[in-house]
Amino acid sequence: MNETIVYEARSLYKRYGHKTALNGASFAVPAGRLVGLLGPNGSGKTTLLKISAGLLTATGGTVLIDGQTPGMYTKSVTSYLPDRMVLPTEMRAADAVSLYADFYTDFDAGKAHAMLADLHIAAKDRIGAMSKGTQEKMQLCLTMSRAAKLYLLDEPLGGVDPAARDYILQTILRNYSEDAALVLSTHLIGDIEKALDEVIFLKEGAVMRQVAVDALREESGQSVDQYFREVYKC
Repeated sequence: MNETIVYEARSLYKRYGHKTALNGASFAVPAGRLVGLLGPNGSGKTTLLKISAGLLTATGGTVLIDGQTPGMYTKSVTSYLPDRMVLPTEMRAADAVSLYADFYTDFDAGKAHAMLADLHIAAKDRIGAMSKGTQEKMQLCLTMSRAAKLYLLDEPLGGVDPAARDYILQTILRNYSEDAALVLSTHLIGDIEKALDEVIFLKEGAVMRQVAVDALREESGQSVDQYFREVYKC
């Protein structure tokens, strides 16, 4: 059975002067997969996601999203969660929902308000008065309230307290369809691996390995977290 490839990188390079952030990275992600993008700091994860979201330009190689290179169309079908707050801090949560509703035709404001309420984020709460973790939860709610073909999440659990992580994981799992693909970068592998279908290991800007989680566990006799610690140990 032929799989529909939603997200693909072909020999992707990104250089900043003499520094190489991506070094020929290649992979393909089919529809219906939740994929962990794993690697130590400086391995190229955020650079890869920013290129895919259309925020950076590659030095060489190609990214394809739904068969097209990053541009107006791919931005319309890609829901991207950056690794830091990008909304004006004077905005209230309700303002952020309205902004997304105006900007994205696939955005479900009702779903966003329901998720915010579940996380005890009030419509009148001002972004600047929220903790870092609450800001991250709000941005994730906005990101997952789109009916996108590709979700790119950069450290979605980074500042989230352990008590909220299960809800966040369920939010991620419930809100992307079998026609979409979801790729997330994280250092909290133990918290997220139970939800992953595949993992992509990055090292020094190159894809060291792409493998199904079940196959990796069977082959190595280790969890993804244990395997990661062994492969990348100092």
